[in-house]
Amino acid sequence: MEKIKHECGVAMLRLLKPSAFYEGKYGDKHYALGKLYLMMEKQHNRGQEGAGVACVNIHQTPGHEYMYREKAEGKDAITKVFDTIYRQISAPDPDDPCAGPAFSGELYMGHLRYSTTGKGGLKFVHPFLRRNNWRAKNLCLCGNFNMTNIEEVFNYLTSKGQYPRIYSDTYIVLELMGHRLDREVERCYQEALKSGLEGKKLTEDIDNRVDINNVLLSTMTRFDGGYVMCGMTGSGEMFAMRDPWGIRTAFYYTDNEICAVTSERPVLQTTFNLKQEDIHELLPGQAIIINRRGEIRLEQVLPAKQFSACSFERIYFSRGNDSQIHQERKRLGFQLRDAILKAIDNDVENTVFSYIPNTAEVSYHGMVEGMRTVAPTVRAEKVVWKDIKLRTFITEGSTRNDLASHVYDITFNSIRPLIDNLVVIDDSIVRGTTMRESILNILGRLHPKKIVVVSSAPQIRYPDFYGIDMGRIEEFIAFQACIALLKEKKMESLVQEVYNGCKQNNKNALRQLYEPFTAEELNKKMVELLRPVGVDCPIELVFQSLEGLRKAIPNHPGDWYFSGHYPTDGGSRLACRSFVNWYEKSRNINQ
Repeated sequence: MEKIKHECGVAMLRLLKPSAFYEGKYGDKHYALGKLYLMMEKQHNRGQEGAGVACVNIHQTPGHEYMYREKAEGKDAITKVFDTIYRQISAPDPDDPCAGPAFSGELYMGHLRYSTTGKGGLKFVHPFLRRNNWRAKNLCLCGNFNMTNIEEVFNYLTSKGQYPRIYSDTYIVLELMGHRLDREVERCYQEALKSGLEGKKLTEDIDNRVDINNVLLSTMTRFDGGYVMCGMTGSGEMFAMRDPWGIRTAFYYTDNEICAVTSERPVLQTTFNLKQEDIHELLPGQAIIINRRGEIRLEQVLPAKQFSACSFERIYFSRGNDSQIHQERKRLGFQLRDAILKAIDNDVENTVFSYIPNTAEVSYHGMVEGMRTVAPTVRAEKVVWKDIKLRTFITEGSTRNDLASHVYDITFNSIRPLIDNLVVIDDSIVRGTTMRESILNILGRLHPKKIVVVSSAPQIRYPDFYGIDMGRIEEFIAFQACIALLKEKKMESLVQEVYNGCKQNNKNALRQLYEPFTAEELNKKMVELLRPVGVDCPIELVFQSLEGLRKAIPNHPGDWYFSGHYPTDGGSRLACRSFVNWYEKSRNINQ
């Protein structure tokens, strides 16, 4: 499985009691930071390009910092951030000795970033902060999201006279939400004036009146995309909201001490030693809101739309120690039993079963269980090993390519040459680069009678625009196979027809490409495209069916990667644009 950049991870924590309570009960005056660190580390798989932490102290006196933020880049960003935070705590600001320790407060928010846009640098690392001298107008945001209509929102903001500093969905979300927060604070200001308040009492009244739900209601209706949006204000409002299609996920836990939110359920289970039933999933279009006084409520900000929780996230990115995810991945492997038996002519006795480490291990166990229902003895081996990342930058040319092919290694003598079939399962085959350059090449050295590569996911045919770095349709091996077959069969007119439909944003146009071919025809063509030079044994691909995916993961029906059915207009529009970009580029190259 080649590396895919993926959606981010979020972690939020609201302390509901005075800080002295946690030090007295748990013996740790930095209880909140410790829990936030653990929640972030348990989601490290979701973001290895950057990390950030923010904190709000709602009891800080004027003239001292009350809203803290620290960010870092790189795979060790979490460590960098918390090392910096703890150094600040242990060495108070000499210029402000009365301020108290940094990152001491009631509201905490952490973020792990994976870029899906190609934009890098510390300025793109969350959380994002919008400053203002009015405490209630300060806004800090982070999220796991990708908006598909950001151009429309940008045009709306500029039509109102605003000048966003950077053209990215995060900055534009911050500006739009900040604009609506300003209006909410001004509403509270007018109400406070009518009550005859002034000075500090007026400010305190505004802080207590601000309702972040009003901001969400006037902001989130403008966005199309998959998201979990998290934020907090300088006055102490805190929220997390899920998109109305339920594409991205968020889970929360509350008791009389804390309220915590993360992108995945087992993170909360591990961090706070909880049972599965203690944790709740945020519903589509729903927000959990904690006000300045620590009062928690759920608000249905937007009506729930067609439920489209992402199935690919479930297959590949989610933590496998969630009990439901574990069973689902095993079912994905088990359900491939009959297709595998057909590929090996029912010769289980002379077949070795293995997997591509490390994410396919659970589906591998399901596959082996399936084989054991038809054969008393199943030869299961760890044939493939994943080595540490090789430093290919130190070499050039063919030597560099040779090093890249050795990212994986094999267990020598694990099969009988020219006698045994070799079946290896992977969680998905997207671009096929690793399969061609490394896996098939290295497996061929064992000289099996036949190689059967099994994917626990269906053929990935369509791009994603909701947070996973899979936006270029021409990179998919299934798409390349489809185009090759259309050329072979002199059906280029269909490509032109699809192009015309995509130019008109016909959301059904792109699916027409695959209609002339069966999955088996595409599989055979993919084998031709993936076969490395020098590997002569028969190779067969076996993919999960779309029906099998839905059966194994019934509660995550968002399958646009495989079916081309996008849950939002923005997703369909960008998919059409992806094909148009490829077509026009390829036509220019060929002219």
